[in-house]
Amino acid sequence: MSNITLTYSENSKGWPSFYSYYPDYIQGMNQFLYTFKGGNLYKHNSDKVDRNNFYGVQYNSTITSVFNESPLDNKKFKTLALESDDSWAAELETDLQTNGFIDKNYFAQKESDWFAFVRNNSTNPAGANQFALRSLTGIGNSASAQNDATTATITFNLDLGSIISVGDQLFFADNTPPVTTLTPQFCGQITSVTYNKATNVSTVVVDNQAQGAIPIPAQDFYFLYIKNPVAESQGVLGHYCLFKLTNDNTAATELFAVKSEAFKSYP
Repeated sequence: MSNITLTYSENSKGWPSFYSYYPDYIQGMNQFLYTFKGGNLYKHNSDKVDRNNFYGVQYNSTITSVFNESPLDNKKFKTLALESDDSWAAELETDLQTNGFIDKNYFAQKESDWFAFVRNNSTNPAGANQFALRSLTGIGNSASAQNDATTATITFNLDLGSIISVGDQLFFADNTPPVTTLTPQFCGQITSVTYNKATNVSTVVVDNQAQGAIPIPAQDFYFLYIKNPVAESQGVLGHYCLFKLTNDNTAATELFAVKSEAFKSYP
């Protein structure tokens, strides 16, 4: 367990402040805070030194809060917008889905806000906890399937040119009646998608050497895909969204408000 410093306020008759640093002695005087550590005297809240530097160790600023409007509704949290003079890295957590994140350099300034869409944290290949979510989309039954040494080639009698993309994860499942629940199996990451308009046949090639991929046992299987979770995020789904912001700036930084574009999810 790490040490923290708890301070008492005579004015409020309570313990209002927690500090992550751990001094030997602490004293407020003349509107400044002073601490002693290892026989040295430190003056806090001074613009003459790097912010968040305590006793020679540089720390980050972190803020944790929650979006909890309409707590009984399932919602999709798609974006973050920061009213701030600097961008922050973000980690998001919900009660229903894999977590999300936004790197600090993903934010772009739009109309004075720092704006970015939420990327999903997910395994590669996707785990079973993602199969019930909107990130998994069906294609249909294949016309043919062939496994080679390093690739698998699957054809479909429809145009897939605007549906799937290189980099998507491809899954298959046995939907032979009677089927009550599909159990998707990962067969590889898509490396090529072509469409022959004359024959109305789409050909999909996947890397079947990807970690976790298994050979396709038959051609008459149902296929599904999941988009790249960073490039084409689905947002995060939940009744609420807990977010943690982190900033590594050593200069003074102001954060006024945090907003999210969220909408009710209809299953």
